[in-house]
Amino acid sequence: MQDEPGTAAPARTELRLQADCAQCFGLCCVALPFSRSADFAIDKAAGTPCSNLRTDSRCGIHTELRQRGFNGCTVYDCFGAGQQVSQLTFGGADWRSGPPARARLLFEVFPVVRQLHELLWYLTSALDVPAARPIHAELRRELDRTEALTRKAPEELAELDVPAVRQDVNVLLLRTSELARAGLGRGKKKERRGADLMGARLKGADLRGANLRGAYLIAADLTGADLRDADLIGADLRDTDLTDADLTGALFLTQPQVNAAKGGPGTRLPASLTRPGHWTG
Repeated sequence: MQDEPGTAAPARTELRLQADCAQCFGLCCVALPFSRSADFAIDKAAGTPCSNLRTDSRCGIHTELRQRGFNGCTVYDCFGAGQQVSQLTFGGADWRSGPPARARLLFEVFPVVRQLHELLWYLTSALDVPAARPIHAELRRELDRTEALTRKAPEELAELDVPAVRQDVNVLLLRTSELARAGLGRGKKKERRGADLMGARLKGADLRGANLRGAYLIAADLTGADLRDADLIGADLRDTDLTDADLTGALFLTQPQVNAAKGGPGTRLPASLTRPGHWTG
């Protein structure tokens, strides 16, 4: 489920880490659960097709998702896991055909591969950080190891210890962040890992090189803020106002995070990300 069309996708991110809904059997619309909320207009159980999913695996209200109360769908990104599982892991076998046990296994494997693809995206991003050159060899080895995991058989993927894989990757991502932010004047005021900044008034704030890993920035006002080289991995940017903010070189900022935020023509993003179509201006 992708957001409204924006600018063309960047060349840096490999196609395999970008969602290709035409090659997927609508897995995110079936495998994942969601509850009626500000992000979803209805309740849906895991393994149950969304009522908006058509028989051709396309969304029947794709162009009206936000107007119909499905903001959560426009934010979600599988990082290419949908086509990986549909076409490679399960060899093109649709969940609609075959025994129910296979469909259940497919729905179990999809979120596992999605997490692995997210880690691949982070590792690829880390290799684009010049300051992380001292650990590029380690990053490449971890990238190859994680990619190899995505090629395992469905039964093996279902049993995979993803938290352990994530822990190994995170060690390198932390080191990448430290190397990239070294010398940027990081002080206590910029160490805001996991901070509760919901609704915070940070207009024009100097957050360059800040550690905002896992910070709660829901509905925060970051208008005109300097977020260059800030570490934003896992930061919650739902309804965060990034109008005129500078996120050039922001570390580990993902497309779903950007899609969840608010912005405008003056918002400066890393070259690897696409400006959401729903942003004003």
